[in-house]
Amino acid sequence: MSNEQTVQSLWDNHARGIFLPQEWLGKLAMEDGYRAQLGLLERKVAGGARQVGWKVGLTAPHMREMFRNPEPVFGYLLQSGRKESGHAFTWADLRKPAVESELMITLARDLGGPAVTNDEARNAIATVAPALELVELGRADMRTDLALAVADNVAQCAFIHGTPVAIGQLDFGAVSAKVEINGAVVADVVGREVIDNQLQTLVWLTGTLHRFGKGLRAGDCIMTGSFTKPLPMERGDRIRTEFGGIGQVSALFS
Repeated sequence: MSNEQTVQSLWDNHARGIFLPQEWLGKLAMEDGYRAQLGLLERKVAGGARQVGWKVGLTAPHMREMFRNPEPVFGYLLQSGRKESGHAFTWADLRKPAVESELMITLARDLGGPAVTNDEARNAIATVAPALELVELGRADMRTDLALAVADNVAQCAFIHGTPVAIGQLDFGAVSAKVEINGAVVADVVGREVIDNQLQTLVWLTGTLHRFGKGLRAGDCIMTGSFTKPLPMERGDRIRTEFGGIGQVSALFS
């Protein structure tokens, strides 16, 4: 089956609210999943959606082990999913919402090609911001079929960010993340102990997008992976994450 036929089938299923169609289980390799994802993105953009960047997942070694995948995965970000810190989501409208605490990088210049270096990646960054990613665990169990979940944009729903700051001499590995739910601390970690180096993540994303004829552009926002596992949200929950030296970000589920 051609990629266009795959995209059409998944598009029709998604329109019916089916994000892990049974007839597609075990049918896609990871490359197929990415090509389907990008095909679905093209349709959304043609319909008026605006892409504003990319997300990277499985950036913690233990997460890659859990999903038996040797490298991270990518998805895309849409303007419709961009929210400012303090945003209140309607819990009942979401499918098993969960939140990940991440840094959001914004690029000052284009970045592309198969062999970008860490220094080139760093020099392309304009700002970094405290951020949260909202994923919907009820869309599909990524452990059931990761390639199919990649086609469905890796459960991406929205991203929330605080005030961007200049990158300066920031040591990404030294950034800490203290996560509170309803005022109680549920995680307090340091980046280098739990997650890949964000510059390496940016290099990986650039090279992987190049394989699919894509590149990063000035102004793109990049969510660089979670400091914690996805934290399920219940009705009434408020999550707040303080990133050391960068700032805080929060969201509410009402």
